[in-house]
Amino acid sequence: MRSGNRLGRRFGWLWAAYGTSALGTWLAFGAFPLIAVQVLHAGPAEVAALSSAGAAVGAAVAVPLGPWVEFRRKRQVLIATDLMRFAALLTVPAAFALGALTFLQLLLVSVVVAAADITFRAASGAHLKNLLPAEDLLAANARFESTSWTITIVGPPLGGAAIGLLGPVATVVADAVSHLLSALCIRATGGHEVRPGSREAARTRAGDLLDGWRYILSDAALRPLFLNTALFNGLVMAVQPLLVVLMLGQLGFAPWQYGLAFAAPSVGGLLGSRLARPLVTRFGQHRVLVVAGSLRAVWPIGLAFPGPGTGGLLLVIGVEFGLILCCGVFNPVHAAHRLQRTVTDRVSRTLTAWAVTTKGTTALLTALWGVLGGLLGPRTAVGLAGVLLLATPLLLRRLGRTLPAASEPARDRA
Repeated sequence: MRSGNRLGRRFGWLWAAYGTSALGTWLAFGAFPLIAVQVLHAGPAEVAALSSAGAAVGAAVAVPLGPWVEFRRKRQVLIATDLMRFAALLTVPAAFALGALTFLQLLLVSVVVAAADITFRAASGAHLKNLLPAEDLLAANARFESTSWTITIVGPPLGGAAIGLLGPVATVVADAVSHLLSALCIRATGGHEVRPGSREAARTRAGDLLDGWRYILSDAALRPLFLNTALFNGLVMAVQPLLVVLMLGQLGFAPWQYGLAFAAPSVGGLLGSRLARPLVTRFGQHRVLVVAGSLRAVWPIGLAFPGPGTGGLLLVIGVEFGLILCCGVFNPVHAAHRLQRTVTDRVSRTLTAWAVTTKGTTALLTALWGVLGGLLGPRTAVGLAGVLLLATPLLLRRLGRTLPAASEPARDRA
């Protein structure tokens, strides 16, 4: 396996594109709800709709794009979706400057961005598989994971400072520009990419919309990972609003303490992503997936037990650190295995189906846990999610032990 520094110039540009757009996204994290409240004087129901409906509708819009992307040149799709996000986001500061910004516009922009995000991720996975040999996919995904957690540490504080000095609209401009820079980086990767499939195959039919799900559910190794990650991610994200209520309301933590409790443990993700490759080399892909995937489910139940004061804050930080450390190991191994297992002409559809299911499950469980939090109280609802998460490793026990890569015909590399 080549070292991370030798993955090639083209991967280097793709990595730069990923880091640039991720930084822009984190700088503008929470900007839309703030604009809705501060500029448009929106109420709680409208803010909740902006966060949930935008993502849900965006995921639905992305469903037919998976089959469409499959038979297009992936680099062109990546550039197009970056430019789409740039243009959509830029309408917000433009309308704000003209005094014409509306809540409907914010909602429509959030839908466009959500759909473009899913499409971009699907195309980037296919492009990465075409760019690198199978043995380098883990190194590449570990770099993406490490970059993601690094930006998670530095992005929100920088974004918060920018919002305090310049207002939330300024961070939306930064986010838009980051996607333009990402498009330029992807264009700089160069190389010739053969258009996949034929003109006839490129025509999307109604039956093609479910191809991604059919492929995942028919594969003995992908199916348990798919069910495990959708349920795990959904339950973990579902309790986040309840933790806000619990920590800032009932336990009386200050906003900066709440931010510290979830920002500082991101160091664990950076550490875990650096450990992923050595652990796979020593113990094998199957064991790392099962052990790291099981250990990450142990931690969340601890979030039901913090008390007020320094002890409670340290408990949350410790639980989040353990959770994120395990996720930092699991995520790049999971992403590399998913690409290795999926044949080239199914990657975009598979990744689209995966992302749509994960987002849909998260939206559904978040709504359900909001109701449970109202009925049972936030602490009990958080504990219930933690108990259910303890059962998710059972799905990983069905993972095939050999985890062979998918067989496919020879193909030209970009």
